[in-house]
Amino acid sequence: PAEVGLGALPAELRAAVRALVGDLDSLFAALGLREESFAVGALSRVVAAELASYAPARNRRRTATNKASVIFVDRTLDLAGAVGHHGDNLAEKILSVLPKLPGHKTDVMVNMVELTALQTADETCSIIAPGCLAQPNDPAAKALWESFMNLKQKEAVMEARRHLVEAASRENLPIKMSMGEVTPEQLSSYIQLFRNNLKALENHCGLLQLVLATVQTLKHPQTSKWDNFLAFERLLLQTIGESEMPSVLNQLLPMIKSYNKRTKDDYACEDFLVLLIYIYSVVGEIKGGKELDTAEEEVKKALVKAICDEPEPSRLLQKIT
Repeated sequence: PAEVGLGALPAELRAAVRALVGDLDSLFAALGLREESFAVGALSRVVAAELASYAPARNRRRTATNKASVIFVDRTLDLAGAVGHHGDNLAEKILSVLPKLPGHKTDVMVNMVELTALQTADETCSIIAPGCLAQPNDPAAKALWESFMNLKQKEAVMEARRHLVEAASRENLPIKMSMGEVTPEQLSSYIQLFRNNLKALENHCGLLQLVLATVQTLKHPQTSKWDNFLAFERLLLQTIGESEMPSVLNQLLPMIKSYNKRTKDDYACEDFLVLLIYIYSVVGEIKGGKELDTAEEEVKKALVKAICDEPEPSRLLQKIT
């Protein structure tokens, strides 16, 4: 609700707010603070208001000598950070698209078959050990990974080509530098030059793993969906700024399709869960009412039907159901 007081909160949350206010008062007393409170978000306002009216805190403020400004901030936007698709960043795409390296949370498996004489169409081929992103002993690879994190995707891909061309030149490989847009196919053709030169392969193995990760990410079907997510999130932010929540949900409703009606470009059930978390995180305070209740109920029905129609539900959907 737009205006929430402590009395309107569930009992467990009321107790938690009171405990938090008591702890804050003890902290401010130890620091000798006379605070002026500011709040960003509905729950933050409740905490700030409760602290302002808390009897021990009022007594403390009368005698405290040190002034301080305290800002309370709701953390719902943390969820938007976790589910959002942020900008044009190659590193984030690689980490999101490629499969996780077994036993690791922050590294991925890079398919290395392209650097061998083994020819297989099986993407899950496990004969060749996978590569990864962590290359602490390769300065060129470390510099390239920093480019992936700090530059826009187009510039990062151009950096990958530049590093590859420099490495090939140092090994006297017959490379032909081409200008213009960098394509995955072009990077693959450069990588092929290293395949039959074991010394060059050994010298630049770390760099080659990062470039292979780039190629596999750019070719991955999830990458185009990532770009669609980003565009849709930007559109949502504009729509939320101009209209009420029911209107946003009504825009989302026709896009929720059951398995037998979806194409490869349509969003799956998991995608809608991510979008809904993003929407409710960034929209801020929502004005309740019959129109919102109706829109939410329609989205729920469509989503439940889509989940129930899944022939092979994912692990996430199985947990939910």
